[in-house]
Amino acid sequence: MKFTIKKDLLLDALNKVSRAISTKNLIPVLAGIKFELKKKKLTLTASDNDITIQTSIESNNDENFKIENEGSIIIQGKYILDIVRKLPDKYINIEVVDELKILIYTENSEFNLNGISESEYPNIGLEESKKKVNVNASVFKTIVNQTAFASSNEESKLVLTGINFNIVGDVLECNSTDSYRLARKVVKLDKESEENYNIVIPSHNIVEFCKILSDDDEIVELHIFNNKILFKTGNLKFESRLINGTYPNTSNLLPDDSLLVVSTKLADFYDVIDRVSILTSDKEKNIVTLETTDDWLILRSSSAEIGRVEEKMPIIKNNSENIKISFSAKYMMEALKSFSTETVDIHFVGEIKPILIKSSEDTTLTQLVLPIRTY
Repeated sequence: MKFTIKKDLLLDALNKVSRAISTKNLIPVLAGIKFELKKKKLTLTASDNDITIQTSIESNNDENFKIENEGSIIIQGKYILDIVRKLPDKYINIEVVDELKILIYTENSEFNLNGISESEYPNIGLEESKKKVNVNASVFKTIVNQTAFASSNEESKLVLTGINFNIVGDVLECNSTDSYRLARKVVKLDKESEENYNIVIPSHNIVEFCKILSDDDEIVELHIFNNKILFKTGNLKFESRLINGTYPNTSNLLPDDSLLVVSTKLADFYDVIDRVSILTSDKEKNIVTLETTDDWLILRSSSAEIGRVEEKMPIIKNNSENIKISFSAKYMMEALKSFSTETVDIHFVGEIKPILIKSSEDTTLTQLVLPIRTY
């Protein structure tokens, strides 16, 4: 294998696939990146058995990517990434000599690395389904940004560490919950799915995929199997395991009626909560108390060791009811941050009932935060 490639092209590909490399993996070969050069295309593959990432670079045999000899080899991921990143040259030469010796050189630099035979790399098919589901790439990123934060970090609640994708016809419903809050996003697909799906994708994995999605990508293809999902866009493939188990029916958590609906400017509400939570003593729960009057929304927090704070802001109410309720400032702020609207509607059902956050400017998104008893 021997080729010359523009540094930026190779570095971009390495930055993508290196996200699948784990130094803690018990299989040493998975610390490497598989380089496969054939049919005028360089394909890079990396995997940690949980996710697999593959991308490719086409050669037009111009100065950006010239191929002299085809071949395959495994190169230690950490070292090839650091070398390519730190070399100042515009073009880099990579050559395999003596079967498993890798020569990486430019005009003034030369690195010699030990490689691993491609035969030692696991057989990773990255197969595609005949019944793919297409989602607009920007919509896909928005879905993940608006839901992933609400998933659980506790491995004891394994099914809740993922995002539930429920596809029926041309409707995609995504839910994420850690039992204390819920994020729901419902979008309409451009085309009906040939099959219905109800799957749970690990949140961490899907967030990693979104990090390497390009702004130029238009469509994300979802290829869904019994125990895995393949995301494909352009020359990028990203495969993740699915989480086994039945996702809870979160619709039961969403109340049909509200005692009171308060409308307010999102940025103002967020900033008031942020300021009031400064004096909370427990940074995990950081409890604040909300109370409404006829024209005002009052937020308070206090700590015996620190002090107390109170701030009010004007609101619009849908009726004359009032409420007093406490909640986690952290959870409420994260829910609010998921909206890109100017205003939000806060739906109150009761003092110990879930709080719903919606917006008439974006009916596809619903956030729910459970209250906290303070007595």
